[in-house]
Amino acid sequence: MAGSSIFDLERQYAFYGAYHKNRVNVFIHVLFVWPIFFAFAMMAAYTKPLVPLPLPANVLPFGQYMVLNWSFVMVAIYAFYYISLDPKAGSLAAALCLACWVGCNALAQLLGFSLGWKVILVAQVVSWTGQFLGHAIFEKRAPALFDNLAQAFLMAPYFVLLEVLQSGCRYEPYPGFNKNVKSKINANLTEMKAQKRRRKAS
Repeated sequence: MAGSSIFDLERQYAFYGAYHKNRVNVFIHVLFVWPIFFAFAMMAAYTKPLVPLPLPANVLPFGQYMVLNWSFVMVAIYAFYYISLDPKAGSLAAALCLACWVGCNALAQLLGFSLGWKVILVAQVVSWTGQFLGHAIFEKRAPALFDNLAQAFLMAPYFVLLEVLQSGCRYEPYPGFNKNVKSKINANLTEMKAQKRRRKAS
């Protein structure tokens, strides 16, 4: 399962879904995944511009915060990846990524390096702790990152957005997606249970 192509949306979302069945745990992830993404982008916002092209505020709104540093590289990779997964919801996720780029550069400039890193540290500790507790208390199983690191750092922001869109407006990337994913989730859960039995027997 973990070795499936990162561009296979059904398989990757089914893998995610098998680790996130409890609704409280899903809600915790909805709360904390994007703050983790923002905090990582803010870390990169303290790097020097790769191209000296900060835009003044009179050219574009918030132009002074559109700094082409490594935070831009990071969010651009995520944005293009999400669009490649799903042009519709992926475009919304890409827009959120770009908003995080502008926001994290604005906050980095406002707070400065010393205070900014304290905010980043608190955000990371609180967000990761919340997710680990969600898995331990409500999901009662280890997070997916132990089996698929890409899930935790590359796909999770899009997946929690997709959770919200599915719950709020029954969104599907294409007809039959939810049915196919549900079938794959059940297959994944069956395989996980079989692996657990084999480990106990060995």
